[in-house]
Amino acid sequence: MRQNFVAGNWKMNLTLPEAQALTSEIVQMLHDEPTSVPAPQVVLCPPFPLLLAVGRLLGESGNPALGAQNFHEKESGAYTGEVSARQLHSVGCQYVILGHSERRQHFREDDALLAQKLKTALAAGLKPIFCVGESLETREANETFDFIGQQLAAGLFHSSKEELSQVVIAYEPIWAIGTGRTASSQQAQEVHAFIRGQVAAAYDAQVAADTTILYGGSCNAQNARELFSQPDVDGGLIGGASLKSRDFVEIIKSF
Repeated sequence: MRQNFVAGNWKMNLTLPEAQALTSEIVQMLHDEPTSVPAPQVVLCPPFPLLLAVGRLLGESGNPALGAQNFHEKESGAYTGEVSARQLHSVGCQYVILGHSERRQHFREDDALLAQKLKTALAAGLKPIFCVGESLETREANETFDFIGQQLAAGLFHSSKEELSQVVIAYEPIWAIGTGRTASSQQAQEVHAFIRGQVAAAYDAQVAADTTILYGGSCNAQNARELFSQPDVDGGLIGGASLKSRDFVEIIKSF
């Protein structure tokens, strides 16, 4: 079901004491300070070693919820150093990020692998935050829509309606991740509207209306309100700003 939604992707940052302090600050601020009604869904996605400790501080309310940044596509086996979706679910994860541009770029995750990962995540009871987005070269070549359309078709649209209802889509322009550059609210809305239109074409208008679509790309406390005011932008997948409790909570309060 479509909802206001903010996820914090901590990437490979924070020690255990730092993560505990940040989580406690966010939880306390959200308890003390009013947000929109109904409250946005908030998800914290720490590195693997910090999941259990952060989950304990979040409690069992489900908001904020615990999410992971990645997992191996196989259910179990001899894959030294990897983590399975079932293991993530067993320590309290409700969400998992899939297809982040850094995974696609640095670890060569392609659409076929992500399609497999999506099925594995859903089977384990995890809700995927499925990322799509274009490079600067693709945008400058006016191929943004073709590129994102292919990512959606190959990686996501094999899902049933019921499966898709468990998925959050995140648009992350690669040229705006960690660069300080941000898509304008008009650029973000244009791509979000395109994504929603692709969902409608692949399924139907009601499925598209119920799909939550996030913006991820240097979203911060200063620009979140304008971005979130766009009709097809339902929230953000937040990177660097999620590591600062005050900034992250201000983003959550931007609806």
